[in-house]
Amino acid sequence: MFALVTMRRVFRAAASVGVLAALSVGGWWVLRPSPAQDDAARATVAGLQRDERSHRFARALQPVPFVFPKDHGPHDDFQTEWWYYTGNVFTPEGRHFGYQLTFFRRALVPPDEQARLEARDSRLAFTQLYFAHFALTDTDANDHVAFERYSRGVAGLAGAQAQPFRVFVHNWSVASARADGDATRVRLVAEQDGYAIDLTLESQKPIVLHGERGLSQKSNTPGNASYYYSMTRLATQGRITTPRGTFEVRGQSWLDREWSTSALDDDVEGWDWFSLQFDDGREIMFFKLRQRETSNTTFAKGTLIEADGRTTLLKQDAVHVRVLDRWRSPHSGATYPVRWQLRVLPLDLEVEIRARIPDQEMRLTQRYWEGAVTFAGRDARGAVQGVGYVEMTGY
Repeated sequence: MFALVTMRRVFRAAASVGVLAALSVGGWWVLRPSPAQDDAARATVAGLQRDERSHRFARALQPVPFVFPKDHGPHDDFQTEWWYYTGNVFTPEGRHFGYQLTFFRRALVPPDEQARLEARDSRLAFTQLYFAHFALTDTDANDHVAFERYSRGVAGLAGAQAQPFRVFVHNWSVASARADGDATRVRLVAEQDGYAIDLTLESQKPIVLHGERGLSQKSNTPGNASYYYSMTRLATQGRITTPRGTFEVRGQSWLDREWSTSALDDDVEGWDWFSLQFDDGREIMFFKLRQRETSNTTFAKGTLIEADGRTTLLKQDAVHVRVLDRWRSPHSGATYPVRWQLRVLPLDLEVEIRARIPDQEMRLTQRYWEGAVTFAGRDARGAVQGVGYVEMTGY
């Protein structure tokens, strides 16, 4: 997943150093304000492409050993980073909710300037911006809401740490729920305007390193990559609150973690990202980047995770995605796919993926689509089904 956002009403201090501030896909996408004459904010990928400062940050150039719990925490020497939680949960009666809680970090200055600026004689001096998105889908009510927050990474306003694990923006947070402070069991808390989550997540499978031992290439250009890992099956329980009541729920969640500098080529206009959790214990992550001029796929990769945690890289020619239906937003005018056929040739797998409800558009400072899906079909073993999440930008 990919995400990043320039907030027009962020901090003047951030603007003074000429920075794009980060949000998320699932991910790794950047949002930029539209021209003044365009009232419909459009998602772009500009902040994930090379700029005049990128060479002064660390880049994802080759596989490196992942070290936990350290890598659960922030990597301030990279420009962009996120902690991306999504999930599908159900009441005992079967009522479905989808949720998203994502935290983003964006470095305002390169590492060689950070120590000097942080030493300034001010408790509000900061070099990192943090953003968060919180969204809920109530399928039975045909309701989807989304909220955002952003803050400077100082003075207890926002921040991240590895041990004990915690990431927060004001009172939205994810924090370790283990005595040893590890990130494999966490509590997620967020609340706004009568909507809230209070969920405990516990990982059921080994951490998944995507790409080549965690180096996830976004093109054939060296350095256009991220370090990327996931927890693909997080047993989830807790409470969800909406204006219609408070509901005890259980289900499954998914964490995506990425950090990078200038991960995308200049000709990328957006991407589609899929996370699928099969009832038989398997998962699939797959993303495809789309070219600006033609909307053709420029780069695509994925990972198959077996029930026992073993992984297989899915190359671009192994996965075919075909759009079966679209939905046009009456709010923004954007048209998004909401039903797909996905085929994985090595598995003889074919499934139909459907959005739980069409309108899961994130109408925030910038606009994108992120929503809960369900799928069913067959593979070489027989019938398959499950739940998942899809993120789409650039539409």
